[in-house]
Amino acid sequence: MIRALENIGGMAAPVTASCVFCQISTSSTSATLLHQDGKVVAFQDINPSAFRHYLVIPIEHIPTVKDLQRRSEDFSLVSHMLTVGQSLLQRDAPYAEKYRFGFHQPPFNSVNHLHLHCFALPFAPRWKRIKYSSLGPIGGFIEVEKLLERIKPKLSL
Repeated sequence: MIRALENIGGMAAPVTASCVFCQISTSSTSATLLHQDGKVVAFQDINPSAFRHYLVIPIEHIPTVKDLQRRSEDFSLVSHMLTVGQSLLQRDAPYAEKYRFGFHQPPFNSVNHLHLHCFALPFAPRWKRIKYSSLGPIGGFIEVEKLLERIKPKLSL
C-alpha cells in the first residue's frame, strides 16, 4: 500500500512540496546524502545533538510512528532504516562510546515525516539527552527496538 496522502486533522490531504524531508528524499535540496537506496535516504541532522547525529528517512511520505501498523511492510521498513543507520555509524564513528536509535512520537516530533535518529554518543552538549527521553504514556522518544516490538506482525497459524 502506498501512502501518498497525509492525514491532517482527520482529513486526507495530498503531500505537498512543503515537506522538507520529501524534498531531501527526492534530491530537491542541497543536502548531502550519506546513503540512498530505493527505500530510504540518510543525511546529517542540521542541528546535531551528539558526536554523530544522522537521520534516516523513508522516501515514501509517512508522517509519524503513529502511522505505522503491525504489518510486515512497516516492520521491514523500520528494520531497514535501523540497518542503514547502524552501518553509517559503524563506518563513521567506530570508536563511539555507544550508539542509540529512535524516533520522536507526536506531539514531540519536529517534522511530520518519519525519521530515525541515529546517534554515536556522547550527546553534545550533554543536556541534549533530555530531548531524547521517553515520557512514558505521553510519548516523547521511543527506542527503535520498542517500536519494532510494537509493529512486529503477529504470526498467523
